[in-house]
Amino acid sequence: ARVFVTFLNSDAVFLTALDLEGKQVWQQKVNDFVVHQGYGASPILYGPLVIVASDHKAGGVISAFDRVSGELAWTQKRPELPNYTSPIIQNVAGKDQLLIFGCDLISSFDPLTGTKNWEVPGATTECVTSLVSDGEYVVTSGGYPTKHISVVKGDGSGELRWQNDTQIYVPSMLVHGGYLYAVSDSGVALCYNMKDGSLAWEHRLGGNFAASPILVGDQIFATSDNGTTFIFKANPTAFEQVAENVLAAEEVQATPAICGSQIYMRITTGKDEQRQEMLYCIGL
Repeated sequence: ARVFVTFLNSDAVFLTALDLEGKQVWQQKVNDFVVHQGYGASPILYGPLVIVASDHKAGGVISAFDRVSGELAWTQKRPELPNYTSPIIQNVAGKDQLLIFGCDLISSFDPLTGTKNWEVPGATTECVTSLVSDGEYVVTSGGYPTKHISVVKGDGSGELRWQNDTQIYVPSMLVHGGYLYAVSDSGVALCYNMKDGSLAWEHRLGGNFAASPILVGDQIFATSDNGTTFIFKANPTAFEQVAENVLAAEEVQATPAICGSQIYMRITTGKDEQRQEMLYCIGL
């Protein structure tokens, strides 16, 4: 078992494989990187590969490396534009697709070979969220210089089902039961009908959000920057809050990970030179 991490260091992005004791197994330079607002993409695993995106204004890449050896399996060049979203693999239109958006495009690749399946307009330039899908349509959000939510058919046809000018810039969205659930950066929970984009409900949670909401069963966990987690039902008829929990933290911007009966949260305490990041494990 290995852990894969990407970091920006010395004007380049590096992918590192560690064993479970923290020993470095291998490290590869992904590409040189021109900083605009930092680097934000997470690696993703698929079969024998670990896949990394590195978009930036001097021209980025999306590349796949062998999980065991670290050897480069394939690479594709990306536009010369800044972008921060992570690649994601979804089964859409009957096949697994490696999907990434931003740089004014939605792009689809074969995850094993890197062959480009299709590429269509449907996103703004700078995006942060990860794409979500109902298996037929893909949903993108952002961003800069324009704000949007777009629902586009995931077969390369470019068919636009609906679009609006709501800004969901940093927290990724969720699709469940034919509805799209989102929490805006400014703390508003929203529910849209996937078919026509009609707003089913909206509810102000309060606070600012960078972490993405997580779906567990029929409940959504959404954690604000100040460490308050709102738990509410994935219910399209009305906002239905289940609980509200507060964690003592200066800042929580990383998305929690839930595994079994435990929640793993990366939090920050202290400010300036006293700033310290910590990992918490919380029992459900």
